[in-house]
Amino acid sequence: MQSGTLLGRAALAGAALAIALAIDFVSKWLIVNIVMVPPRTIEIAPFFNLTLGFNTGVSFGMFRELFLEQPLLLAAIMAAIAAGLFVWALRTTRRIETFALGLVAGGAAGNVVDRVLHGAVTDFLDLHVGDWHWPAFNMADVMITAGVVLLLTGSLWPARSTVSIAERPGRSRFTG
Repeated sequence: MQSGTLLGRAALAGAALAIALAIDFVSKWLIVNIVMVPPRTIEIAPFFNLTLGFNTGVSFGMFRELFLEQPLLLAAIMAAIAAGLFVWALRTTRRIETFALGLVAGGAAGNVVDRVLHGAVTDFLDLHVGDWHWPAFNMADVMITAGVVLLLTGSLWPARSTVSIAERPGRSRFTG
């Protein structure tokens, strides 16, 4: 489905960004201020726990030492990436891409807010198989992943033509 006007694309991308940011903010606030008081591990399922953690690095804690003393530098880099994704969302004409990029930008923005306010990203979702644990993550990461999945899925669907039948090549507007 095509998204015609810049205003329409901005509204759709902005809505996706706001949804992702709100879900991330509310979930982190609930975890830090209610659920994890006191901090502990809560088993939800045999493969899923809630465990409070703080990531000062990039994805999966990479480059932790590099940004430990400069969390605002990483926040600035991430903010620039989020802004670039939002601009990309405004430039695409496919609604699924616009929404997906808004989700990714919103998730990135949620983690930027965390870094600015706390110097680290609050993580609390813990998937595991036996003793092997995936690095803890949060709802911003879920929004980023959902956006990427939508973006990839949308790329598999053929784009609809925006040219009317009367304007297709080989047909004149003046002939019947």
